[in-house]
Amino acid sequence: MRRLSFWTALFVLLMLLTVRVAQAQQSPSPGQAAETIRSTLVQIQLRMRDDPAGARVRLDSIRTRYTTTLAPAIAAYAAQSDAHARAGFSLADQALVGGDEAAFAAARAQIWTAILAGGYQVVIGSLQAGEVEQAQQWLAVREFRHATRFSRPNADATRAIHEVARRGAPVTDAILAVQADLFDTYQARLNEALATVRAVDARGFTARRAEAGALAEGYFSILAPAYAEQRGETAAATVRALFAALRQATQSGDDVAGALTEVEQALRGFRAAPLSPAEQKRRSGQMLRFLRLVPVEYGRGVRNGQVTIDLEIREAITFHAGAAAAFADLRDLLEQRDPGAAGRVARQFDELGQMLAAAGSRSAVADPSDVDAITAALLTDLAILLPQEWQKQDSGADFDVIRTALDQMEQAVRAGEYELAESARLEAYAVMEIGPEAKLIAFAPQYKPIIEGYFWYGQGDHSGLAFLIERRASADEIAATRAALDQALTEAEQALAGSNAPAAVATNAAIIVFREGLEAVVILASLMGSLKVGAQRRFRIPLWIGAAVALAATVVTWMVAQGALMAMARLGEMLEAIVSLIAVAVLLLITNWFFHDVYWKDWMAAFHQRKKRILGGHAGQWLGLITLGFASIYREGFETVLFLQALTLEGDAMVVLVGVALGLAGTLLVGLAVFVMQAKLPHKKMLIVTGILIGAVLLQMVGKTVNVLQVIGWLPLHPIRWLELPYWTGFWFGLYPTWEGIGLQAAAAIFVIGSYYLAEYMQRRQRRIALASEIAPRG
Repeated sequence: MRRLSFWTALFVLLMLLTVRVAQAQQSPSPGQAAETIRSTLVQIQLRMRDDPAGARVRLDSIRTRYTTTLAPAIAAYAAQSDAHARAGFSLADQALVGGDEAAFAAARAQIWTAILAGGYQVVIGSLQAGEVEQAQQWLAVREFRHATRFSRPNADATRAIHEVARRGAPVTDAILAVQADLFDTYQARLNEALATVRAVDARGFTARRAEAGALAEGYFSILAPAYAEQRGETAAATVRALFAALRQATQSGDDVAGALTEVEQALRGFRAAPLSPAEQKRRSGQMLRFLRLVPVEYGRGVRNGQVTIDLEIREAITFHAGAAAAFADLRDLLEQRDPGAAGRVARQFDELGQMLAAAGSRSAVADPSDVDAITAALLTDLAILLPQEWQKQDSGADFDVIRTALDQMEQAVRAGEYELAESARLEAYAVMEIGPEAKLIAFAPQYKPIIEGYFWYGQGDHSGLAFLIERRASADEIAATRAALDQALTEAEQALAGSNAPAAVATNAAIIVFREGLEAVVILASLMGSLKVGAQRRFRIPLWIGAAVALAATVVTWMVAQGALMAMARLGEMLEAIVSLIAVAVLLLITNWFFHDVYWKDWMAAFHQRKKRILGGHAGQWLGLITLGFASIYREGFETVLFLQALTLEGDAMVVLVGVALGLAGTLLVGLAVFVMQAKLPHKKMLIVTGILIGAVLLQMVGKTVNVLQVIGWLPLHPIRWLELPYWTGFWFGLYPTWEGIGLQAAAAIFVIGSYYLAEYMQRRQRRIALASEIAPRG
């Protein structure tokens, strides 16, 4: 009996499970049900003329599905949306009876937007009631903003609700995220629907026009509470009436131009999900970055009144589109500041867009100077119109521009235009160097060599983009490295997020100035420490002259960089490589001369006498020392200019200057300490200490120079796979795990040590010769 009871209970349990599975299969999720209704309505419209009976059966089927799966929850949280959906089904039924395709299209749009509105209300209501699982299910009843090269589909609401479900995040934060996400999406869809009305009306597509008019009304019904909150219930009621009139005009075939204009004017300046201050600044940064690139790309694509490189014109059009999209997001806020200026900027954007479009279609090719002029006027007006805070570009905008340039690189590769792909790669790298790189060095330096490797000649298992483009690699190979670079850029962007506060900017500037200044101090101190005895003191003067000239050149570089930062950034690594090579070459010569000059005083005296007769004094040595002082200091000054210039775009100039002052103060203290310590050392110990310092500086400069040469492809790169060094060893000591870098540093060390021992040998030999010459007369 007990055995029978057991098997009976097991049988009943299996039956219950079967029933539950069947019920689950018969009860689709809200998102699945909504999508089934939407797609079936489209199919009905396509076949309503060919199979009216079948269309009616299918309409009844999805009406039943709505009633059983979606209506209960929508009616509980949004009764008005449920009423609109049911009314839409009735209108669709009438349209089937009359065979009116335009009316059915409008009814279909009404059903769908009512379901969307209901889904939004169910999500909000479920979150407020603490029913997070239901909110997650109903969030699938939504649309997404269409992705472009300058905007991505939003997923903020999904992440916010997930945080509530998994980590107990505040519900209020999730509600705000859902509202911002969906309002932004549906306002974008609303604008698309209005643009569609205007476009299809001109072509006489009656069904499409009726659908777009109904969609616009439905999307606004979702946004209407936000409109009422910002402008009042009376204004919201007026706009609802305008949308109703527009829908009626689109369905009846009346002239829609007047109704459409009234709706657009009523929406002017309205943004359902206002941009946060951070988003405002980011979009402003995107607009300015993209706009500055328009004349650059256009100028490359036009010669003598003809389009010579079509892809460059398309890039100019793309950058203009990105800038215009950013301006559209900010226009309502800018009109509140100065309606006249905002309107003038809008007209200039339109004029520039028409000019670029004409060049793209070859109907009229404007001179590059005209594009330069209108872009300059736009930037001038924007500089006056935009709040100062918006014009301090953050790293987020730079990363957006970098990704867009990389998109163009891949497009050029797919078209087989590898020269243009290299140009786009350099564009992306230039923005990286003049923008985020300064913050990376201070706050996340571990990402700098990784990103540079992907941009140039390789990182890990991936070949670099420069290497692949040079070898005409396939689009798939370049896409693989691009994907790895995107991952590194994303991680770097996240690491830098929020680090542009005034204190962070000042700290960044101080760290940069101190690090670069410390290298300069060590170089000068090591060279001058041995030039304090007797005749050697005169050789300190040319070093100081070279250092002073380098400081002056750094100031000039700063002033030039203010107006030509992008052009300088393109030469940044190459110019650094050239300066570094000069510094290393001269330092090798000076190192050899240093040891030999100290020990071979008699020989040097004779040499200087001969050199004096040939060169008219010590001009050769002075020139070498001036060159060394200049190259060593200017290399650091050039880097500092680029980094600090980038910081001035992100923070107030006074904040940056505070950081510069702190960095200079620290550098000065270290410099004084080093010089004072050397001044107190005995000559022999001073000789040893400064010799070691010179050797250490030489090794560091060799390592960093080799790294730069490898980055730009002037030297091969063979990593030492088994050697893992922390990133700071490269920044501070020039130690990078490559056979070329370690090998050349070892060669430099051998040269320095060998020079010392050779000097010792020659000194002893000189003494033996002198001793022998003294003994010989006595004998």
